Amino acid sequence: MKTDQKKKHRTSRGLTLKLALLVLILIAAAEVLTFTATIIIDMVMQDGSSNTIVVLSSVLCSIVIGGLLSFLVGNIVLRPLSNLIAATRRVAKGDYTAHLDMTWNEKHTIKELNQLINSFNDMTEELSANEMFKKDFIANFSHEFKTPLASICGFARQLHEGDLTPEQQKEFSKIILDEAQFLSALSANTLLLTNIENKDIVSDKTRFSLDEQLRTCMLRLEPQWSEKDIEIDMDMDEVEYFWNEQLLAHVWNNLFDNAVKFTPQNGRISVSCRRGGGCITVRVRDSGIGIPQQALPHIFEKFYQADTSHATKGTGLGLPLAKRIIDLCGGRISIHSTEGSGTEFTVILYEDENRPGEALRSKHH
Repeated sequence: MKTDQKKKHRTSRGLTLKLALLVLILIAAAEVLTFTATIIIDMVMQDGSSNTIVVLSSVLCSIVIGGLLSFLVGNIVLRPLSNLIAATRRVAKGDYTAHLDMTWNEKHTIKELNQLINSFNDMTEELSANEMFKKDFIANFSHEFKTPLASICGFARQLHEGDLTPEQQKEFSKIILDEAQFLSALSANTLLLTNIENKDIVSDKTRFSLDEQLRTCMLRLEPQWSEKDIEIDMDMDEVEYFWNEQLLAHVWNNLFDNAVKFTPQNGRISVSCRRGGGCITVRVRDSGIGIPQQALPHIFEKFYQADTSHATKGTGLGLPLAKRIIDLCGGRISIHSTEGSGTEFTVILYEDENRPGEALRSKHH
């Protein structure tokens, strides 16, 4: 922050000095040209013309010369500033498409002015991108929210109207419950993702057992993987980690939930946790359906779902949320998948004390 303030002060001083120098040059040029014009007028008026005519001619020359110099300075300095003020007003009214172009002389006359306009253009591009993202986010969220809500309304209406068999009542109630749980998860993930996207510093850090956290998160899904007779293989070092335990649990819950969801009956999920080379490596591999290659570059995008058929229900926010959390703790997350032969996620958490995440103790057993 101190470095930024020093840069601002240097830029401000440089711009002030250059403007002062420009004014001095303008005054000196005006004086020289006016003096020269006065001498020429005196030479021309040597035929006995009155002093009044000489004075008026000198004043007229001064006005003309001053006007020309003012016009020149206005084109060089004041016009870009006027354009910048006008563009700033457009941005203030919500028009983020404002962009300023400069002529060659404007670019090379005052360096600080050039930097200011370039910074303004960078700012409007960023604001425009954020505005587009916000609109896309709202549109995607509305679409994801609207479908289950319509389903809830439809089945609730049929339950209200009655004339249903007990089996139908049970089935419709289950659908309503599932859709309500989906909306709850969608809202919670959206709120959490919005909160952590706007922060760079994470609080509430504690020392906790990472391997125990992995086991707990997998145990939470025991009803789902038991129902599908999925074999769970967990091979882990005993590792303590210092960070926000609750936030990091969201990563494992999402990766494990996806693994169980996309692994077929009698499949296999393996989880490993290893310490070495100054980092902790967690791998989650399943024997599921895999992800198409064309979908892999988009897998961490918000609301993106590789399963276009929506045979398995998801919010499309789990993996973006997991990636943002890993980014916050200074780690890395990557994916390797082959369609038809499973998917593997690799999460790397660094032990370096200079990073946000720090592994404090590890012991192999």
